[in-house]
Amino acid sequence: MSSQPVSKLPAAADNCRDSESLNDLISYVYDSVFDPSRWDGGCARIARYVGGTGAVLLAKDHNSEQVRIPGLFGIVPPPSVPFAQVCPALMRHFLGETEQPVATSDLMPFDQLARMESYRTWAAPQGLVDFVSAVIDKSAIGITMFGVYRHERDGFVDDDARRRVRLLAPHLRRATRIVRTFSRKAAEAAALTDTLDGLSAGLCLVDASGRIVHVNAAAQAILDADDILRTVNGQLVARDAQADRTLREVFAAAGQGDEALGTKAIAVPLTGAEGERYVAHALPLTSGARRRAGIGLTAAAALFIRKTAPVASARPEVIAAAFKLTPTELRVLLAIVELGSVPEVAAALGIAGTTVRWHVGRLFEKTGAKRQADLIKLVTGYATPLAD
Repeated sequence: MSSQPVSKLPAAADNCRDSESLNDLISYVYDSVFDPSRWDGGCARIARYVGGTGAVLLAKDHNSEQVRIPGLFGIVPPPSVPFAQVCPALMRHFLGETEQPVATSDLMPFDQLARMESYRTWAAPQGLVDFVSAVIDKSAIGITMFGVYRHERDGFVDDDARRRVRLLAPHLRRATRIVRTFSRKAAEAAALTDTLDGLSAGLCLVDASGRIVHVNAAAQAILDADDILRTVNGQLVARDAQADRTLREVFAAAGQGDEALGTKAIAVPLTGAEGERYVAHALPLTSGARRRAGIGLTAAAALFIRKTAPVASARPEVIAAAFKLTPTELRVLLAIVELGSVPEVAAALGIAGTTVRWHVGRLFEKTGAKRQADLIKLVTGYATPLAD
C-alpha cells in the first residue's frame, strides 16, 4: 500500500455511485425496520452511494467501551481484539454531533494514523485509509452511528462524500428510532396486528389522503377521547388547524415516496384541550418490506402518537449525562417540554427571554436538534413506548 492515498475517486467509481438512486436507497433503509436481516445489504448500498469500500452500523452503550456491529459490509472486523482498540479514533467518532459527518482525517493526520500498530496490523492490509461517520441516535442506553470506510483507491473523505452522508443521516436516524419502538417480538412476528395492539404508543395507518386504514388499541383510545385527534368521514383529523395542515402534507408526501417525506416534518407537536402535550411522527409505508408486513397494504404512512413523558419518568439526570448538559441547560430543556414557548419558560425560570434563547441554542448544538419539536421528541424518547 502506498504511504499517501490518492485524493479523489476515479471517474468510473464516481459514475457507479451516481447510478445508485437515493430514493431507492432510502426505501431500502426503511424496509429494514420490518426486516432487520436487510441491514447488511443496506450497508453495501450505503458504501457504494457514499463512495467507499465498506460500511458499518455501530452501537455503543454509555457505560461500556465495547462496540457492537449490527450491520457490516466490505471489511473484515478484527477476529478477537475489541473493535475500538483496532480503530484508534473510533471512540472520538461517537462524540460527533447528530447527523453531522466526521472523518478520521479530520481527527488525526494520516501519517500519525499510519504509524499506529493497530492500523498496520488491521486497516493497512485491507487498504483502508479513511472513515466517515455520522451519529444517528443518542438515547438513555447508548449511541448508534453509521460509517463508510475509504480504500486507498478512493482517497481521503471529500466534500461530496460528506454531502452524501448528510443526505442519508436523517433517514437512518428515523429508521433506528422506529426500530426501537418495536419489541423483539414485533421484529420476528409474521403478522403485526397483535403486537401493535401491545404498544402503549398510539399507531394509525393512513393512506395518502389521511383515510384511516388501521388503528391499534392505544390510538383508538386517543380517537375516542376526541381531544387532539378525531375521525371525520373515515379520515384522521387533528383538532389544531396548523397541526392538521402539517399532517395533510406529511401524508401526501408519504404517498410520493420516502425521499419526498424527508423534506416534511418528522415530529408534529399536539396539545390537548387541558394543555396535555403529545408528539406524533410518521414513517412512510410505500414500498418493499413495509408493504409486505401483513396489514395496511393500502397505507401510505404510519403515524405514532404518544403523550410527552412527565419529567419524573424522563430520567433528567440520564439526559444531562448523555449530552453533557449544565444544570441550567437541563432546566431550560425540561421547561421547554413542559411549557413550550420561550416567554413562558422565561417567566417560569425568572430569567430573560434572550437568556432562554441562548440556552436553547446551546441545547441544539449539544443534542443535534434543530427545532424545539426535536427537543420534545428527544426527552420523550427516554420513556419506553411499550406497554408493561
